[in-house]
Amino acid sequence: MFQSLIDVILPVFLVIGAGYTVTRAGFFNQSHIDGLMRFTQSFAIPCLLFRAIASLDLQASFDPRLLASFYTGAALCFIAGMAGARLIFKRDWEDAVVIGFCCLFSNSVLLGLPITERAYGADNLTGNYAIIAFHSPFCYGVGITVMEVIRNRGNGGTKMVGSVLSAMFKNVLILGIALGFIANLTGLVMPQVVDDALDLVIRAALPGALFALGGVLVQYRPEGDMRTILFVCCISLMVHPTLVWLFGKTLALPQDLFRSAVLNASMAPGFNAYIFANMYGRAKRVAASSVLMATGASVLTVWLWLTVLS
Repeated sequence: MFQSLIDVILPVFLVIGAGYTVTRAGFFNQSHIDGLMRFTQSFAIPCLLFRAIASLDLQASFDPRLLASFYTGAALCFIAGMAGARLIFKRDWEDAVVIGFCCLFSNSVLLGLPITERAYGADNLTGNYAIIAFHSPFCYGVGITVMEVIRNRGNGGTKMVGSVLSAMFKNVLILGIALGFIANLTGLVMPQVVDDALDLVIRAALPGALFALGGVLVQYRPEGDMRTILFVCCISLMVHPTLVWLFGKTLALPQDLFRSAVLNASMAPGFNAYIFANMYGRAKRVAASSVLMATGASVLTVWLWLTVLS
């Protein structure tokens, strides 16, 4: 099983490490990395998700057992993260919501897609795309709704709904997914020349995003409350995939979807965890440090889950 570490996981983290190293050495500065991240997150990856959703067999892909297994586990991790932050670490409620969001939002695109593809092949990503289709809407919907309820203390319902919808529909990943559903349901067929151009952009999406992720991580240090950060890492890397494993086995999830669900659940918190923290100006150091430390630790924990799934 050591071979899976070399063949599947290390290539992905070598690209992240390359971005980290050249940025740390000064060959790339943060404006370069910000530009690359903007290209991948705001254009290339939405194109990838659009193509993937547009070409999915929706009836075969959206198995209710898959979504129930993954998102029940995610919701329980959000509750556990928020409760732990409040009751164990004595954070205020706004910080607790951000810490819960860090436990909720696994990096299903930048890490989940390439690792699953390298482990099981490009033809076994159906479960990944089904999860990704609902990931941002679900996570932002939960996080923003709970935060707005807490901030408004039960008042200002109209404002709360407006905040949720505004944040959701400003997210280009969600827009790419929504357009993919429209194309799929309407049977839209793109001209070959447009499809070829889209393919060129898509090829740059994941390697570019992984490289940029390495450059982004240079900005952060494992600062803040270390116990809280380790708590987030434990829930994200171990508790979430364990829950999904249990739910998937109980619901007799098909093997390909089961592997996608568990692997996606085992990924480190995504950069969106920091974006959410920055959006509200709460627990930013914990969020950034959790992304950094969990991403590094996932080299070993993902290897563990690949070994268990084999």
